Amino acid sequence: MKIDPLIVQLSAENVGAEILPRAGALQIEPAMVQKIKQRVPIFGGMSSDCLLHTLAIAQHFSVQADAAVCSEGELGDAFFVLLSGEVQVEKQAKNQTVVLARLGAGHCFGEMALVGRRIRTATVRALKTSVILRFDRVQIDANAQSAHIIYRNIAAILASRLENSSGQLADLTDRWQHA
Repeated sequence: MKIDPLIVQLSAENVGAEILPRAGALQIEPAMVQKIKQRVPIFGGMSSDCLLHTLAIAQHFSVQADAAVCSEGELGDAFFVLLSGEVQVEKQAKNQTVVLARLGAGHCFGEMALVGRRIRTATVRALKTSVILRFDRVQIDANAQSAHIIYRNIAAILASRLENSSGQLADLTDRWQHA
């Protein structure tokens, strides 16, 4: 049985241990790279080598249930990929918290900080303990090979979300007019 190196790293960090680095490149098994490639749409179309390099620049961390990963109104310069767990995207409106979405493994969030506004437009809060990858804008932009794929995929993800939001708005407008 092979152990996921990301889990080993997270476990070591949780107990304050240090893992001695292996000589050479980041050691992620090809099966794990392939699994991430298949299940995380933001990496769609990326070669395995490019994905391995991209994963190597990410910060890996875990978040406990009810902790905010990022908060509405703060400056943002990174996006996140949820490897395991569940988070909810929430926004403040008239002194109420409105849940915009629930996201599970494979979803990304915070990507608007890369393509537009640097001010976070929503809070993302863990619903249960979650393992997350954080990708800084500067590091993404420094690698043209992966940057164009990530930005193209972000555009597709945002377009899909806009389409869903437009449909929901149309439904709400129709209900309101017929109420």
